[in-house]
Amino acid sequence: MRVIIRSLSMIGNLINDVLSFLIFSILDILDIVLCYVYKVIDFLVESEWKPCYCSSPKEVIASSGKIVVSEKGESKKIVCLTSTKLQLEEISDTLYTRPSLVSEVSKTTVKELKRRKIDNTTAMVTSINKSTVRSTFTINNTIVEMLQEKIGGHKLHPVPRWSDCDCDTCNSWSNMCQDSLYVHTDGPKDKVGDDVLFIHGFISSSSFWTETVFPNFTEATRSTYRLFAVDLLGFGQSPKPHDSLYTIKEHLDMIEKSVLEAHKVRSFHIVAHSLGCILALALAVKYPNSVKSLTLIAPPYFPTPKGEQATQYMMRKVAPRRVWPLIAFGSSLACWYEHVSRTICLLICKNHRTWEFLTKLITRNRIKTYLIKGFCCHTHNAAWHTLHNIICGTAGKIEGYLDTVQNKLACSVNIFHGEYDELIPVECSSHVKTKVPRANIKVVEKKDHITIVVGRQEAFARELEEIWKTTNLNR
Repeated sequence: MRVIIRSLSMIGNLINDVLSFLIFSILDILDIVLCYVYKVIDFLVESEWKPCYCSSPKEVIASSGKIVVSEKGESKKIVCLTSTKLQLEEISDTLYTRPSLVSEVSKTTVKELKRRKIDNTTAMVTSINKSTVRSTFTINNTIVEMLQEKIGGHKLHPVPRWSDCDCDTCNSWSNMCQDSLYVHTDGPKDKVGDDVLFIHGFISSSSFWTETVFPNFTEATRSTYRLFAVDLLGFGQSPKPHDSLYTIKEHLDMIEKSVLEAHKVRSFHIVAHSLGCILALALAVKYPNSVKSLTLIAPPYFPTPKGEQATQYMMRKVAPRRVWPLIAFGSSLACWYEHVSRTICLLICKNHRTWEFLTKLITRNRIKTYLIKGFCCHTHNAAWHTLHNIICGTAGKIEGYLDTVQNKLACSVNIFHGEYDELIPVECSSHVKTKVPRANIKVVEKKDHITIVVGRQEAFARELEEIWKTTNLNR
């Protein structure tokens, strides 16, 4: 019997490998074709095309706060940076270095890539004098163009692009007096007990918490704790600026401005799911004396093997370019194929009311409906850059975050993971436990990446209440 099972498993894996190679090879070509299609449509509709990451990286020199790009041997000043502007090291090289599946299996190409490989951070630093430092990077022209637009005189609330959703939900932020995240608040208006910050995962919204966990808290909790659930920058009802590169600094700045500063939060608990776990760790490291407890659900932590580049390794782990399981196929489309994913985003976001109606018709389940709504309310620009700059771009930083949590934070650390999570495997939580030995891990049987919360929200609400209660008793 075991021999039969092993044989079937080997045959299944072989079929998956062959289909994956064929389908993703076709997608490699399709993505190139769609690049030109979108440039033509953008030019016809908006008189200019949206920059993309298809072009080859260019050599860039940073000197005395200025960025200079080398174009055919000539240098041209692009933009000046200040301490408040975007930092280049927060931009992931996976945005513009994604070898095709065919090139990955070609030994010649692999050798050439290794020969020409340059880290996304500083490749060479030379001291010119005591006050001037020059650094050489590889960077894509698209990033340079977006930096120019970001710092140049652009409209505060530009009209949505033709391919972005133009519904009231996605554009409600443009009518605000100031840019800040959408924050759903619950609990007493005046602070009575503790504050709790909830951070959702990738392509989701605050509804992931407010439609599931929030209604299941006891009256005692709702009258004692102030609960804050944010729509991250670029998602839900929060701002979706076209010129943003959605780096970790931009995400954290908006959380600080919209929650910590706006509501005068001094100490707080954090509950985060998937991608939100990365932001939660970064926030905890930034406010080590303010975080009371840290609850991470399916944290995406893949230790980088020696000799591997962290960003590229992370991209291959979360987006393995396999047609099965389906969740891996979806993440691979979103991560590897800029123009294919833009097309899917266009079809979904432009027709999200249809998707919601069909979901209601099929399931008659409000929870399923809100999941679709959260999935639809974002722009391709927001999803694309957040995925690369947060999930992939911070891969080399998470180990440092965890070391800080273990050595400098006194807060309790609690981890929940679904046994059947096919996107972020259970081993990720075990890796976190290795770095933070005091962390408490609970693996929930027969639950996956979403059902770890959705479908067991009442039980999860009780677990959170117990964590907060225990934390307060131990302080």
